[in-house]
Amino acid sequence: MDANTGLFKMKKFVSDASTVFNRAVQFTEEKLGSAEKTELDAHFENLLQRADKTKAWTEKILKQTESVLQPNPNIRMEDFVYEKLDKKKRDRVNHHEVLGHVLVDGGNDFGPGTTYGNALVKCGQAQLRIGNAEREFIQTTSNNFLQPLHNFLEGDMKTIQKEKKILETKRLDLDASKNRLRKAKSTSQPQSSQNSPQNVLMMVEDDAVARAEADLRVAQAEFDRQAEITKLLLEGVSSAHAHHLRCLNDFIEAQLTYYAQCQNYISELQQQLGSYSHTSGVGNNSSNSSGAGISSGIPSSVPLQASAPPQINVIAATPNIEKKQARVLYDYDAADSSELTLLADELITVYKTPGLDPDWLMAERGPQKGKVPTTYLEVLE
Repeated sequence: MDANTGLFKMKKFVSDASTVFNRAVQFTEEKLGSAEKTELDAHFENLLQRADKTKAWTEKILKQTESVLQPNPNIRMEDFVYEKLDKKKRDRVNHHEVLGHVLVDGGNDFGPGTTYGNALVKCGQAQLRIGNAEREFIQTTSNNFLQPLHNFLEGDMKTIQKEKKILETKRLDLDASKNRLRKAKSTSQPQSSQNSPQNVLMMVEDDAVARAEADLRVAQAEFDRQAEITKLLLEGVSSAHAHHLRCLNDFIEAQLTYYAQCQNYISELQQQLGSYSHTSGVGNNSSNSSGAGISSGIPSSVPLQASAPPQINVIAATPNIEKKQARVLYDYDAADSSELTLLADELITVYKTPGLDPDWLMAERGPQKGKVPTTYLEVLE
């Protein structure tokens, strides 16, 4: 039993070696132009070219999209190694989040009660929100766009490449069988007499032709079957294109959502910073703008006249006003120039004035002055 098994393995090894050798000979002769090659039909060739283009462009799109999501090539390589090792990727802080933490820390150091410190904190919070939106965008793009493309390359496309190689080997076997049959027929001669030695030789040659024809039929059947399998897989690339189109729509929708979130966060931040700038620069801007308007309205050719002496306004003495410190509980935006914009947690000076509504107090913060609602304050005794 062991001897028969060993003999069978030896015969199979010799047969496989002979097949590989015949393929190599056929391939070499085709390259040298001394052997014919079975050509595929035009439709099949178009399917092959489309599959090759799909593979090449999918790889490029995948690579460049990953570069957009993570510009650092070292981090991309590290993530690739983690993926191959089936380990969880490291959770990294993105650039917007780093900037946000720095701005918040700086604002807290200057004091959130100050205008500049509070502005830094709000800018930092906006950057953190943008960083979180970027993290969600990257995750959505990876799941809905990159992963399907990667699965296509690792699954369907690898199967197509494998079947294409098998088809090529079957094609080489077919052409080698055709070549052997052609050579067997060219060496065969018509029989002269039944008992002559030459007739015996011709019978051997006829037997070789019969074997070559049988091998050709087997090779043709295997080639046709493999061609049909490969063709079905190649035609399936159309459905892959449709799936990739849906994934592309998901990617664009994720981009639209991400940029809309960023625009919303920055618009809100701009409004907040604009209120700070308006409040802190009322006196300077008004004086500068009025001065600029006067100087620009005077032609350079008209000599400047001496200005009149300043008018002296006599102000009656006012009774002593008790002023107190108050802590601001909430942010408050001034409705007009008579009010004062407030920032949460800042300290201001407040006092009552005759004729003012009891729900309001006059407040001072440096050179700025205006009325504020008492519900936004905690008066310190």
